Amino acid sequence: MSDIYNKLVETLEATKADVERAEEGNKAATSRVRKAMQEIKALAQDLRKEMLELRDSGGRQG
Repeated sequence: MSDIYNKLVETLEATKADVERAEEGNKAATSRVRKAMQEIKALAQDLRKEMLELRDSGGRQG
């Protein structure tokens, strides 16, 4: 499986606790969540590019 995909999932899972803290009013946690969402956005874009390259190359890349 793609390294980018794995990093995306790890980042999302690692953010869960901060989302819960943010919902309880922790302002520092809201900043960490926003930062993580920016990272997730970038990773998602990279994964999208990787999938387009894979599609265009006709198969698995090495």
